[in-house]
Amino acid sequence: MPIASSTATSGRLLSLLSLLQARRDWPGEQLAHRLGVSERTVRRDVDRLRELGYPVQAARGPDGGYRLEAGSELPPLLFDDEQAVALAVALRIAVVTGAGIEDAAARALATVRQVLPARLRQRVDVLAVAAGESAGRGAGPQVDTDVLVALSAAIRSGEEVRFDYRSSKGADGDGPQPPRRVQPHHLVVRHGRWYLVGWSPDRQDWRIYRADRMTLRVPNGPRFTAREVPGGDVAAFLSARFKGAEGAEGVDEWPCHGEAILDLPVARVAPFAGDGLVEELGPTRSRLLIGSWSWAAMAATLARFDTEIEVVGPTALRDAFAELSRRAGRAAGFPPATRGS
Repeated sequence: MPIASSTATSGRLLSLLSLLQARRDWPGEQLAHRLGVSERTVRRDVDRLRELGYPVQAARGPDGGYRLEAGSELPPLLFDDEQAVALAVALRIAVVTGAGIEDAAARALATVRQVLPARLRQRVDVLAVAAGESAGRGAGPQVDTDVLVALSAAIRSGEEVRFDYRSSKGADGDGPQPPRRVQPHHLVVRHGRWYLVGWSPDRQDWRIYRADRMTLRVPNGPRFTAREVPGGDVAAFLSARFKGAEGAEGVDEWPCHGEAILDLPVARVAPFAGDGLVEELGPTRSRLLIGSWSWAAMAATLARFDTEIEVVGPTALRDAFAELSRRAGRAAGFPPATRGS
């Protein structure tokens, strides 16, 4: 009998804690009604939570009640299944972010994983994440955790995945597209977005897909033999593809390289130079060596500095500025005679 009573009390404490976490203020009468006990029992349970380290504050009077406040020490925490999986996924991502918290995140992940039920531990264990560039642009589009878990499971088991894909507007035409299939190899986080890197049997080439645009189909396809991404480094391979170096077999380099002199001090140029090299030429002049996926994009990037620009080379960059000038003139509505040829 004492064992049954103790079990009931523990379950009630967890229910009480869950209610207190769900909203800021709870009148004692409402808590008693939700838990099916008396207000006196609620007061005793609140005292037990305080003994465990939870800072539950009480307000007296007709409008009084209970509130869970922030405390000076970390008490035991309570999570439902979805929260526990989300926490483990977030910790696994933090391990590869390069934010300086990798060791702490790995220890926290081990702690959380140890206490997870087997059914949740299996979901978390299949999630393998590689780190792309960590320089962020804010939070990326939301991805369904079930999609990430399913992709990770397919990667681990070596099974093809079939999916519908929402491409960027106009990329694949207006009509419905047939489902795609790919041999998944890596999940990568880059600038807050999730990407699947895989081999396409249909195209006989590596492909990159945004996970938030994927709608998976079941069941998975046949098993496959794992390949190695070109160059062996998935983060470098992904970076190279985004730089337009698709034919470089994973070489992480911009296809276009140029040099220009800007009438700005180094301190005004460096924060916006990306992976470019900035050299001081004086208190108000800087040399910038920069890479880009196209000459037009490089010219536009340099124009963003809003200052006088001297192109050192190559000729292709000067030609890109000339074309950019003609386009700007047309956009501004200048008559052809004032734009030059």
